[in-house]
Amino acid sequence: MGELATRAGVSKRTIDYYTSIGLLNAERTHSNYRLYDKSTLADLKYIEECKSMHFPLDEIKRKLEIKKAGRIRESQLEDQAYLVAQQMKQLHDDLSALLPLIQKLDTKKRDIVSRDLNEEGNALLKSLKELTS
Repeated sequence: MGELATRAGVSKRTIDYYTSIGLLNAERTHSNYRLYDKSTLADLKYIEECKSMHFPLDEIKRKLEIKKAGRIRESQLEDQAYLVAQQMKQLHDDLSALLPLIQKLDTKKRDIVSRDLNEEGNALLKSLKELTS
């Protein structure tokens, strides 16, 4: 567990907590040690990424289950589409609040921020286009 924590950049206590609430799964040895499979590191990174976007743990758990299943039920799809739409609205509102502040930056910093926003925005638009075509 220590090696996993180090590689994921989280504490052993975090891994223990995620395991206790069902975000991570571990097998137990006869000595009661926890064994995590190779996908656990990717799961931990995904969880931390979702946390950085301020998703609540129950939503992260649901997203992780969908990701692992590789498919989604129709009722989940409708719920997920609604949540994505809400998140997009929130991002739009956040961006609208940031734009006046970005305009106050010096040219070099403004160009860097704008480039980052444009790259992410273009990637999102491409993904949305692929989904809807």
